[in-house]
Amino acid sequence: MKTFFFLFLNVLIIGLFLFSKLLPYKDKLGKQYAGIFRFFQAIFDPVLNFMRKLFKPAQVGQGLAVDMAQIILLVLLLILLNFCR
Repeated sequence: MKTFFFLFLNVLIIGLFLFSKLLPYKDKLGKQYAGIFRFFQAIFDPVLNFMRKLFKPAQVGQGLAVDMAQIILLVLLLILLNFCR
């Protein structure tokens, strides 16, 4: 069970990375990759929408902001991964 949870967290971390990188190009994805993207989108959209209400984007330049919800979710997943060892 512990190994399954460890693998699941790793998949979520990789999925979060890919989700954040592919989000601007979601309309251009092929059928196979669009299905995988929609799977991760169904997982991350509700969580990130909730977290965006709590954590506003951080201004890092003029007209440039970083989505803190994604970073905080990544940190939480990494903390859970550390406790899973």
